[in-house]
Amino acid sequence: MKQKEVKALETKELAEKLEATKASLHQMKINHQVTPLENPSQIKSTRRDIARMETELRQRELNK
Repeated sequence: MKQKEVKALETKELAEKLEATKASLHQMKINHQVTPLENPSQIKSTRRDIARMETELRQRELNK
């Protein structure tokens, strides 16, 4: 998810997407421990997406 896409979302949608992405990351980590993922770099990109979303939420909180 690109930064432009993150900024385009409403705050409520962004929070929901963040929770879903965190759950997805958790599930990916568990699956990777049992059987290695085909593309382990997905974990890295998902972590970065989470960081982008958290950063945007924090910016919106500070700008209010």
